[in-house]
Amino acid sequence: MPMTDRRSFLKTSAMASTAVGLTSLLGGQASAADKKKAPLYKVSLAEYSLHRMLGRKKLDPLDFASFSKKEFGITAVEHWNRPFANKAEDKKYLGEMKKRADDAGVKSLLIMIDGEGNLGDPNEKARKSAVERHHKWVVAAKQLGGHSIRVNARSSGSYEEQLKLAADGLHKLSEFAASHEINVIVENHGGLSSNGAWLAAVMKKVGLKNCGTLPDFGNFGRYDRYKGVTELMPFAKAVSAKSHSFDDKGNESRTDYRKMMKIVVDAGYHGYVGIEYEGRQKSEVEGIRATQKLLETIRKEMSA
Repeated sequence: MPMTDRRSFLKTSAMASTAVGLTSLLGGQASAADKKKAPLYKVSLAEYSLHRMLGRKKLDPLDFASFSKKEFGITAVEHWNRPFANKAEDKKYLGEMKKRADDAGVKSLLIMIDGEGNLGDPNEKARKSAVERHHKWVVAAKQLGGHSIRVNARSSGSYEEQLKLAADGLHKLSEFAASHEINVIVENHGGLSSNGAWLAAVMKKVGLKNCGTLPDFGNFGRYDRYKGVTELMPFAKAVSAKSHSFDDKGNESRTDYRKMMKIVVDAGYHGYVGIEYEGRQKSEVEGIRATQKLLETIRKEMSA
């Protein structure tokens, strides 16, 4: 699937701290008291898991949240901007989306953003444009009641050049997002972003509390996925459980979910783990159910 001038750093840090304080229970690290009350981790659903149904008009994006509740009993979702790409500034449409989610008792966690330019573009004008094109999605996420937008950190050039460029774009976008109490989170999603060490270095260079990661179990290419997730978890405000196919015991065939979930929980993360089924072994609905069952089975094992 789907990758202004600098304001006062002190002002931004203060705003970012507020954003994180309000959203930590939604997607990030939980306090000791919360861990005692809440499950080891919670399961949510990424809209991209249903991209074929959406593409064939068998599911209206306005009904994604209620469908998640009715079909799977899942009460937290991660939206994807592509199915409603021209509705980012349509407050009436977004209001209806939120109303339907609220009526179904479903929480909108974030919006995954694609197709809005490269935040690490080497061309300063294009990079600035990409940052500004993401602004409307920050506002949209706020209207839906979410805590974050997921973005890509695409760039070009040398390792160090891309690190500097991506950090620049992310810093500027995160400054804007902080004023709306929204986080900007980056997924390992191709290019150098699929290198866990590089993306972790980008996070450190950005240095803002409302800029974090969304570790995806896949999307690492040849980079060791377990190493990559380990490197990205200290900055995680959401987690994506990528799945493609399953063996006869119900285990995901490409990723050792038990090993991966131990990495996630050992990092102190007890927030939502979003199902993102991308396979063709099963229908989208069947693939989501298989991933959900696996995550719930492992949670029960780990909680015993």
